[in-house]
Amino acid sequence: MEQLLSVLVPMYNEQEVIAETNKRLVKVLSSIGMDYEIIYINDGSKDKTMEIAAQFPEENERIRIIDFSRNFGHQLAVTAGLDEAQGDAVVIIDADLQDPPELIPKMIEMWRGGAEVVYGKRKSRQGETFLKKLTAFCYYRTLNALSGWKIPNDTGDFRLMDRRVADVMRGMPEHNRFLRGMVSWVGFNQVPLEFEREERFAGETKYTLKKMLKLASDGIFSFSGKPFALIRWTGGLLLTAGLLLLLIMLIVNLCGGAFVSWRLLMYLMFTLSGLLLLALGLCGVYFERMYDELKGRPLYIVRRVYGKKNR
Repeated sequence: MEQLLSVLVPMYNEQEVIAETNKRLVKVLSSIGMDYEIIYINDGSKDKTMEIAAQFPEENERIRIIDFSRNFGHQLAVTAGLDEAQGDAVVIIDADLQDPPELIPKMIEMWRGGAEVVYGKRKSRQGETFLKKLTAFCYYRTLNALSGWKIPNDTGDFRLMDRRVADVMRGMPEHNRFLRGMVSWVGFNQVPLEFEREERFAGETKYTLKKMLKLASDGIFSFSGKPFALIRWTGGLLLTAGLLLLLIMLIVNLCGGAFVSWRLLMYLMFTLSGLLLLALGLCGVYFERMYDELKGRPLYIVRRVYGKKNR
């Protein structure tokens, strides 16, 4: 049987760019020398994205669309694509064309050369503000400092995965998903493909500050228990400082001196109270994630699937 490539494209309010995305993807995939399928996942778009994309399966039988009942988020949209994909290799690419579809043939070449994961590594980020670049730089370094697994710096979800890797990913049903971290965690032979990240073809980024912070927290709390270790070490240092302060006060008083300590004690009390609240807050984050898993709700809900499977 001829090898099949699955390309997953999550989309959310991409009416300005989705037609061009489909055009470029079809052009590239028609030249790769293997069968392909394109799976678009409509993540509850509120504009005309679905209206435009609904025509794609009618024009090309290799295209399918998963239409969510509401917005579930980018990571779960990709997860739905993984559940639907049938390919021997699976490519994840965003709809905004910042990750060039023209790199897919090179990814396939590297996959056929033995790579089981080929991930896009950004040499530069065109069209992004200095603040966005700085926060991304700091975030990846902080994540790797806290995480128990090495997650490549300056990467997104743009990657190719072998069927075996995709199957392992499908068997990981956690709700708070950080896919690039999950792919790093599963192992296999992972190879970078460096590229210049382009500006958005049209429209604006859909990753608001709130969504970026959510993704950042998923990356940290899903792959590290080190925040607890930091709290323990900080608590130990404060406890040691408190005991030393108490010892100094006793020595001064025994020697007949006057030690005005109420201000220092007040500062220490506020510090310890803040530490306790921070520790409780961190515990709450982990407990909330455990609660999400225990509820057993589906990761996403599909309203309708457009197009037919090719196998």
